[in-house]
Amino acid sequence: MTEEELHHIVHLPKVELHTHFEGMAPPAFIRGLAKEKKVDISKIFRPDGSYDYRDFWHFLEVYEAATSVLKKPEDFARLCTAVLEKSAENDVVYQETFISPDFCGGGDVGAWKEYLHAIEDAATAAERDFGITLRGIVTCIRHNGPDQARAAARCAAETAGGFITGFGMGGDEKQGKQRDFAWAFDCAREAGLQLTTHAGEWNGPQEVRDAVEDLGVSRIGHGVNAYTDIALLEMLAEQDITLEVCPGSNVFLGVFPALKDHPIQKLRDRGVNVTISTDDPPFFHTTMRQEYAALAKTFGWGEEVFRELNATAIGAAFCDKATREAITKQLERK
Repeated sequence: MTEEELHHIVHLPKVELHTHFEGMAPPAFIRGLAKEKKVDISKIFRPDGSYDYRDFWHFLEVYEAATSVLKKPEDFARLCTAVLEKSAENDVVYQETFISPDFCGGGDVGAWKEYLHAIEDAATAAERDFGITLRGIVTCIRHNGPDQARAAARCAAETAGGFITGFGMGGDEKQGKQRDFAWAFDCAREAGLQLTTHAGEWNGPQEVRDAVEDLGVSRIGHGVNAYTDIALLEMLAEQDITLEVCPGSNVFLGVFPALKDHPIQKLRDRGVNVTISTDDPPFFHTTMRQEYAALAKTFGWGEEVFRELNATAIGAAFCDKATREAITKQLERK
C-alpha cells in the first residue's frame, strides 16, 4: 500500500457508533474544568498530561474521577462542543454516543431533561459549525445495578425520539448478568428505542448470546470474544446483529496482545456485521484516523473495505431514514 493510498483511506468520511460521551473528553478540557472549579484530580494524569491508569478496573475509577468535574448542564454542553470538534477533525460525519443519566442528574427525569437540552443544543451548533451529526444512546451502568438501570430507562423513555434514538448498557461486565437488566431494556423498547449492550469484551461468547437472547438487542458493544464460538457467529450473522468493534481499545486494555491478534478479520470472514469505533479515544490514545491507518497496515485493507464498514455502520445506526439517507450520500462521495 502506497502512502497516497493510506492517506486517502484515513481521510475517508466515517461513521462511528460506539463512543462514551464523557470518555471522549480531552484531558486538557477536564484539567481546565477542574482548575475552574478548584478541584484537585491531578493524580489521574500522567506527567505528559494524558490519563493515567493500570488496567480496565482502574480505568473505571479514573473515568469516574475525570467525570466528577462535570457538574452542570453547561459543563456537558461545553464537553459536547469539545468532543465533536475532535471527531470532526477525524472526518467523522455521523456519531452515536452513550450518555448516562447517572452522570446527568443522577437518574432524576427532570434534571436529565435539563442536561439533555444543553447537550442537544451544543450538538445542533456542532452540526452547523463542524459538519458532524450526533445522536444519543441513553446508557445504564452495569455495576450500578438493576435499580439504577430502571431509573435510566425511565429517563430514556421520557426523552425518546429525535436526538435520543437508543438505549444501552456499559460498565463492568463482571457484575451481574445481562438478564438482570431486562426490565430496563423492555421499558426502552416499548418507548421505541433501539437497543445495544456491552458484551463479550471481557467475558466469553456466552455473554454475547445472553445479550441477544435475554435483552433482544440488535447491536453488541465490542462482542469480540464471540469469535471462539462458531455457532454463535452463525447466529449473529443470521440475525443481522452488528458488533461495535473498538480494535485500539481492545489492544490498549489487553483484551488482545496486539492488533494482528485481533479477531476482526475472522468475524468479517464469518459474515458478521462489524463496525469501527474508538470507545474512549483520549483514554486509549487513539483517533478514528489512527484506527483506520492501523487496520489498513495490519490487515491490508483497501479503500473498498473501509467503505463497506461505513455502509454497515450507517445501516446499523440508530437514526431515522432521512438522516441515514443524508449520511449515506456523504459516505459515497469520492
